Amino acid sequence: MSLYPSLEDLKVDKVIQAQSSYVANSGNLAILSETATSEQSDGALYPRLYPELSQYMGLDLNNEEIQKNMSLVVASDQTVARPSSLNNMVAPVTGNDVGLRRAEVKKGIREIILCKDQDGKIGIRLKSIDSGIFVQLVQANSPASLAGLRFGDQVLQINGENCAGWSSDKSHKVLKQASDQRISLIVRDRPFERTITMHKDSTGHVGFIFKNGKITSIVKDSSAARNGLLTDHNICEVNGQNIIGLKVREIYHLLKFGDHSE
Repeated sequence: MSLYPSLEDLKVDKVIQAQSSYVANSGNLAILSETATSEQSDGALYPRLYPELSQYMGLDLNNEEIQKNMSLVVASDQTVARPSSLNNMVAPVTGNDVGLRRAEVKKGIREIILCKDQDGKIGIRLKSIDSGIFVQLVQANSPASLAGLRFGDQVLQINGENCAGWSSDKSHKVLKQASDQRISLIVRDRPFERTITMHKDSTGHVGFIFKNGKITSIVKDSSAARNGLLTDHNICEVNGQNIIGLKVREIYHLLKFGDHSE
């Protein structure tokens, strides 16, 4: 079963599969139009059996955009050629998006080794939530940031000590007393967060309104609505960049001038 970063990726991939399968199994390619045959000879992935794909679901899709996001793999006699995957997902619309890779929430745990900076700090603020310790703030270009710690990550151990039940003050005290040269953290990726991939329509919008970082309304039939964005949920990142503490105009700038996929 294939996984997709967005509903748009799933729908477009199904159209491409149907078109590719038709071409592969057709006994008489002459039934294709001269336009389709010309495109096929030019190396296009699929003929224009579905010309409405160029405006599918309000997206500005074209052959060049789809081709840029796809890399054919060798197909056997029994399979249809498929796009290459990103994070084990088929992504003909999203493509090899940097934001999607940065925002991925992995299910396992990992160890992070840190050292303090010249001021004796590692650049994080921790908070106790439901008897667990979570990353509340990561300073830009700090040791914690460079090591890959993110807002919402759960810290399970500090230097081999279990953090369950600790207060925020105790966790900060342990970090302060730790060696400047080596601090070991066992971390689980953002258990309270989820990643949603949305695509801008032909007008440059994904379809939601927010206030103070919280989703307040969703536009009907928009990419936000199709992909399950919910009201009263807070935005933590845009294309992998933390927006906690940013001003509204800064968040709007990230949304407006970010990639086609959000």
